[in-house]
Amino acid sequence: MSIMDWLNRAEAQRDAEAAAERDDSLRAAVIDALRTVYDPEIPVNIYDLGLIYELAVDEGDGRVAIRMTLTAPGCPVAQTFPAVVAEAVRRVGGVSDVDVELVWDPPWSKERMSEAARLELGMI
Repeated sequence: MSIMDWLNRAEAQRDAEAAAERDDSLRAAVIDALRTVYDPEIPVNIYDLGLIYELAVDEGDGRVAIRMTLTAPGCPVAQTFPAVVAEAVRRVGGVSDVDVELVWDPPWSKERMSEAARLELGMI
């Protein structure tokens, strides 16, 4: 498979994910906000990096619950990063409350990264 095939495949996957996310407007806006937050050590946003394990969005009352991890338990931003994520999501119109829970199980691995993230980092 040529590099152009990989690029086209990654773009098609991202387009499909984006189309699926547009079905739920507040959820899509929250995902867009998560994509503005970057891992401090890896130049990829936390959503495509696979750090978001669970995202629950209540369209009715605007509550958002996020279960996420970091790339390593000893990450120096472990104490402050959930607040950074919560603030980014709180800025989304229609969000009334954000709860970010940092979890370590299962441990993060490179397999959780989107194909677009792997391509961006030159892993494929």
